Amino acid sequence: MSERIAFIGAGNMARSLVGGLLQHGIPAGSMIAADPDAAQRAALDALGIATTASNEAAATGASTIVFAVKPQAMRAVVRGIASSVTSEQLLISIAAGVPSGAVVRWCGKPSAVVRCMPNTPALYGAGMTAMFANESVTAQQRTRAETTLTAVGQVLWVDDETALDAATAVSGSGPAYFFYLMEAMIAAGVELGLDEATARALTLQTAVGSALMASQSDSAPAVLRRNVTSPGGTTQSAIAVLEKNAVRVALIEALRAAAHRSTELAREFGDD
Repeated sequence: MSERIAFIGAGNMARSLVGGLLQHGIPAGSMIAADPDAAQRAALDALGIATTASNEAAATGASTIVFAVKPQAMRAVVRGIASSVTSEQLLISIAAGVPSGAVVRWCGKPSAVVRCMPNTPALYGAGMTAMFANESVTAQQRTRAETTLTAVGQVLWVDDETALDAATAVSGSGPAYFFYLMEAMIAAGVELGLDEATARALTLQTAVGSALMASQSDSAPAVLRRNVTSPGGTTQSAIAVLEKNAVRVALIEALRAAAHRSTELAREFGDD
């Protein structure tokens, strides 16, 4: 079996992974992508990657198969290539909500499956991916999966697959929470008299700087917040309003709802 990576699906995430792998020195000749859409294939053809309309042709003989398709399509896609999948191949699924056990069941044989929960900043090489390996994944395959996903950001392994529901709530859906906050801050800036371009620039750079500061500091975010909250100052006035309106409580409740929905989707997408 060749050390070839086959991508089933050639959408945004697959293109991001291919681009990241190329930047990390993985040769274009060791990758192939399958997609029924000629336009999607053309985007990878431009990167020097072999493409095909046949999922089976891409998967046959590859050491790693990356499923980069919509969750509702996974059952049909996996079953469509099951006869050509071998127990030695590593199957990486980035289809949100699809349990690893369902992938094994659809293959109809013991299979090494790594289930991943990436997020959209992966499209810019700044992703956070939570990963779970089933019992058939070897140490070598685990390393291969990690290498594949670190091409678009950071990775974190979880030992219990149910932890991916929490990871989905925190990091998978997480970018939307920050965008929501940015929307509100920009709107407030405009209401306070700034033009939209200025409010946007102030908000986005503040978000970037705050994330950088939190990621590089040894202090917890709560400590960093207290450090910039002077008694009787402007920040304290703002934080007091957030606390009065139970924003922290609402955010925690929102993540609980996201995790619960992730659990529901796993049952839906994993059904036969």
